[in-house]
Amino acid sequence: MKRILLAVCLMAMARPVLAQELYVNTEPASNMATGSLGIRVENQGYFKPSYKNRSTIEAMYGVSRHLMVHGSVYMSDYYNSSQHFEGGSVYAKYRFLSIDTVQKHFRGAFFAKLSSINNPIVNREITLEGDNSGAQGGVVFTQLLHKLALSGSASYLRAFNNSGNYEISTNRVRNAAAYTLSGGYLLLPRNYRDYKQVNLNLYCELLGKTNPGHSESYLDVAPALQLIFNSTCRLDFSYRTPIYNDMQRNTKNMYLIRLEYNFFNL
Repeated sequence: MKRILLAVCLMAMARPVLAQELYVNTEPASNMATGSLGIRVENQGYFKPSYKNRSTIEAMYGVSRHLMVHGSVYMSDYYNSSQHFEGGSVYAKYRFLSIDTVQKHFRGAFFAKLSSINNPIVNREITLEGDNSGAQGGVVFTQLLHKLALSGSASYLRAFNNSGNYEISTNRVRNAAAYTLSGGYLLLPRNYRDYKQVNLNLYCELLGKTNPGHSESYLDVAPALQLIFNSTCRLDFSYRTPIYNDMQRNTKNMYLIRLEYNFFNL
């Protein structure tokens, strides 16, 4: 019984330490707990030349300590005068590396994503979150150093023809490379007492893409603020803006608001 209580206390104490890995615009190499379910409701958009926004509903499940899966559906008015259903995507991440010490760890994971979208193809950026049908595969590494977490990823994207008879024309982009670098810092609580304390995390993320053979690329900076309540409910705010950009896309100068709730030990 004493061993069980000790294990529960150690798990509770670990939760706020890991909170700064819950990046807003990217995924870390760490996975959800086995048997846990997360539900996300997200809205993102831009204000110029006119206000447009996209809503996403996403479900996440921890299959095992090595594998987690996501499923998402999208709705926006980016390509129409009113909101319409755009399609969906599935995502899987497999953690292949774990090096753990006290309040420190280094982890690596492979990830893959597939999407089916029914929008016209008008932009030069390949994104699988409502704009393009396609596939993505990559690798991500995350380093935790007490209250600071750093993460970087690299991936390859391949665009397919969109459903609804929207085909990629010969002068359009079919391939892209994506890269990210993220940092998160646990600002509050300064002294941990129990899991009911509100966690405040600050993030800064660099998000980039390149279209090989087309001399098109961008790099965005995306500062973010995150609140976590009772270790189960999460509220994210972020705004991304270009450091440089020579690509036609929707994601330039975009806000993001997300609410997430997690159910543990299902």
